[in-house]
Amino acid sequence: MIHARYRALSRLQQHLLRRHNHVDRKFYNGIFHRYRHPVLTRDHVPLHWRYELNMLTNPFFEERLGVNSVFNPGAIYHDGKYCLIARIEGTDRKSFFALATSTSGIDRFRFEGLPLLWDKQIDNEVNMYDMRLVKHEDGYIYGTYCSEAKNPQLPNDTEAALARAALVRTRDLVHWEMIGLIGTVANQQRNVVLHPEFIEGKYAFYTRPQDGFVETGNGGGICIGLCDDIMHPAIRSETVLHAKRYHTVYEMKNGQGPAPIKTSQGWIHIAHGVRQTAAGLRYVLYAFATSLGDPYQVIAAPGGYLIAPLCRERIGDVGNVVFCNGVIINEKKEVFIYYASSDTRIHVAKTTVSMLTDYVFNSPEDNYNAADNVRQRIQLIKRNEGLLKRED
Repeated sequence: MIHARYRALSRLQQHLLRRHNHVDRKFYNGIFHRYRHPVLTRDHVPLHWRYELNMLTNPFFEERLGVNSVFNPGAIYHDGKYCLIARIEGTDRKSFFALATSTSGIDRFRFEGLPLLWDKQIDNEVNMYDMRLVKHEDGYIYGTYCSEAKNPQLPNDTEAALARAALVRTRDLVHWEMIGLIGTVANQQRNVVLHPEFIEGKYAFYTRPQDGFVETGNGGGICIGLCDDIMHPAIRSETVLHAKRYHTVYEMKNGQGPAPIKTSQGWIHIAHGVRQTAAGLRYVLYAFATSLGDPYQVIAAPGGYLIAPLCRERIGDVGNVVFCNGVIINEKKEVFIYYASSDTRIHVAKTTVSMLTDYVFNSPEDNYNAADNVRQRIQLIKRNEGLLKRED
């Protein structure tokens, strides 16, 4: 017999799942639209994934396997649906992946099927998270994610973790094949993303070499490396593509978000940048572009951030953070940027390829010193004052 409390909670959840989302009219920057509600939260997770429904074995209707947060989704447009492979963190701190879909891309996301399991498991995998989804030109949908293990070199340190990059693939987002860990020269890797096309006839990955689990150490920023055999993935050499730099939003470290977006003017990258503050680490999103003909060459890099946590987005498990590892472009050339706030919930920012391209290629670059940046702003002010005078 199903507990009566389930019916009441189910009605409340169905109301949430049917809720329409609307543009937040209080926010405007001309680059993208924010939306009033998150698209996925812990409250979207099906009740029968959390509660034992049988009244006899759960008379108090207690949550047996709780959910703490839903965040950092991989994203892809598949079979006419906006599909997110979300990271769901249980109250036990372990994360798992699950598929949620929507027909609008901005609301009414629902989890489908069961939490994902691969055909084989990785040894010593304690946690998994932050999948990037890529439809490669070879026909497969690939997922790269961080596979965490206890660092064997520090057996007595209960906080010592080891970040490794794992590679899986699928054709339908339901049946998954585990390929294995991606070999790299670096000690640790947390942000590995597959490029959607072959480069020089090889598979290409964006990486972020790290000396430690959190600290990049000698790692210089976002790198790119080639792989000969996708079934035995190994990156022998990593070339710095976009370096971290002093007194920028990516001063401490930076990492590729989702796979880059191909436009007529170049590949547009959405990345995360991290800097240290008195209140802790601050994560924002920023953008840059690389050449279609030479993906190792950065050809545009607007200064500052694209998206930073705003208002309630600053509050959560890890405050003052936005992170993105999933973007969808539909047939209308609309761009849906799925970003998590404070490791707690998932939002969407909506733009178009044209608007995003205009931002990346026409916004001023950072001059990396105060005086030149002031002159840059004064030039903008004077141009605008001239227009305003003519209007008067």
